Amino acid sequence: MPETENSEKKKAYARVLDAILSGAFTGDIPLSERKLSENFGIGRTPMREAIKDLVREGVLEAHPTRGTFVRSLTLRDVQEIYQVRYAIEGLAAFLAAERGPTPALLDYGPKFQDVIADPSQASVADVYDHGAEFHLEIFRCAGNRNLLEIYRPIRLRFRIALGMPRYHQPDRVFESVREHLEILEAIEAGDGEQAQKRMCDHLHRGLEVRTRLFQSRSDYAPTAVPLMNG
Repeated sequence: MPETENSEKKKAYARVLDAILSGAFTGDIPLSERKLSENFGIGRTPMREAIKDLVREGVLEAHPTRGTFVRSLTLRDVQEIYQVRYAIEGLAAFLAAERGPTPALLDYGPKFQDVIADPSQASVADVYDHGAEFHLEIFRCAGNRNLLEIYRPIRLRFRIALGMPRYHQPDRVFESVREHLEILEAIEAGDGEQAQKRMCDHLHRGLEVRTRLFQSRSDYAPTAVPLMNG
């Protein structure tokens, strides 16, 4: 694909994903490729390719006779994916501490400290993105390719649920910075058990926030799924 077309596709992908995460689209209304192109001022071809990517990643669902929709998520979906996150991200933090931090992982320390010192100088989007990359870097630091291969598609498929605080509870995004720093400090200290515990505690707090956000929705229906308390 020529560079210009690829750039336009990335732009279309980012604009649609941002709109999905912000709640601009509901799961019961099909997305119109034409309207999206017009609204965002992006050509039909890159928009079509971006939509295909989002379908492939599980963010959107394509139904041959009905159209393309935002993939619906329930609280049960989120609870179950957090059960998986406890297991694989806790293990990744443990392994990262055992192996020792990479220079790339250590680079997050000053960034987190700067945000803690003066939150007003940081945007919610940047803080959220740095946090997401921090989690990914822990997997790289863990040195287990299978764990990383498991984690990547999970993060893509459930990015709507994972990104909810960025748009609906930004205070949580800033609260998580200190938790990230504590995880990093345990990894630096080579304390695998503490790194694992702090990661699971961090994930548990994140799940609590998302649970409250789901429960505040008008279409919320209670579900019961046993949870691991980090």
